[in-house]
Amino acid sequence: MGPKPSQPQTAGMFRPRLDEQINMKHPLVKLAALIDWAEIERTFAVSFTSGRGRPALPSRLIAGLLYLQHTFDASDEAVVNTWVENPYWQFFCGETYLQTEAPIDPSRLTRWRQRVGEEGVEALLAASIDAARRGGVIQKASVQQVIVDTTVMPKAIAHPTDSRLLDRSRQHLVKAAEDNGLRLRQNYNRVAPRLAAQIGRYAHAKQFKRMKRAVRTLRTPVGRVHREVQRQLHELPEAARARVQDLLQRTGRILTLRTKDKNKLYALHAPEVECISKGKAEPLTSSA
Repeated sequence: MGPKPSQPQTAGMFRPRLDEQINMKHPLVKLAALIDWAEIERTFAVSFTSGRGRPALPSRLIAGLLYLQHTFDASDEAVVNTWVENPYWQFFCGETYLQTEAPIDPSRLTRWRQRVGEEGVEALLAASIDAARRGGVIQKASVQQVIVDTTVMPKAIAHPTDSRLLDRSRQHLVKAAEDNGLRLRQNYNRVAPRLAAQIGRYAHAKQFKRMKRAVRTLRTPVGRVHREVQRQLHELPEAARARVQDLLQRTGRILTLRTKDKNKLYALHAPEVECISKGKAEPLTSSA
């Protein structure tokens, strides 16, 4: 069943109200007045299609907790526990009277995030931007262009070595051949890993001539598997052919890589990754 509507509480009508006890000039109180809670409730209600069962918690409570969690960088447990101790947080989440018990179990925040999905998160972001605009914090022109600095964003790739890239390419080609019913004369599942391990030992011992010779040896079986899959590419259906063709193209780039080449491929699964060897990339400038 859908969320409960936000409405004035009457159970504690003989108790002092929160707005009579707190400072109404507090930033959270001002922010609560600027946010369009009705729009958030309409967006969250779409996630509840069944009319049966116990009514869900009020949307303002959940949205308020998610705002506070993000603002104060708190865990699910911390934001719920602090909510009990902080009357400003309770007022921000729509409470009329002081509450002394936790409003929800922390695990329910996770289920709410999963239920509202990306659309709900976008609604929260839009409501916060609209509130900032109405509060005079930002101008309309400030949100027309967004600049994101992703230079330090971690990427799930290993250190790019020739032996690792070659062996991973061979593994992916062999798996693609098995998945699509292609027959390979030899898959080198025992030879290639041993060569890759030997290359690592040569590199650790700084025996670079032996290492380079072993890398050249490893290129031979990878090239054979690459050519054999390429010869049988026409036997695949259209959808599978496109995926295998992309894998063949990346493997071909890895097979032709050399030390001083530009436009290198650093990860088989992430061809967009680039390496900045010294400092950050800077725009070119000209002097008069």
